Amino acid sequence: MTERANEIWGSFCGELTQEPTDDMREALVTTIRKIVNEFQYYQCCEEEGVEDMVVDARVLYELANELEELK
Repeated sequence: MTERANEIWGSFCGELTQEPTDDMREALVTTIRKIVNEFQYYQCCEEEGVEDMVVDARVLYELANELEELK
């Protein structure tokens, strides 16, 4: 794994109350992809006809706050 992936996986595992499994890693991967799919938008770049896929960090923080409040 890359350093960044290791840090994210470590953060996830640090919140668990049981030993992490491969299924949990796959669930995390699926969740990240779902979040990107839900919140992505395209922004035009300086080059004509070129677009970048963007996800707004503010929206992700709002989602995290909403998830924390779920009961």
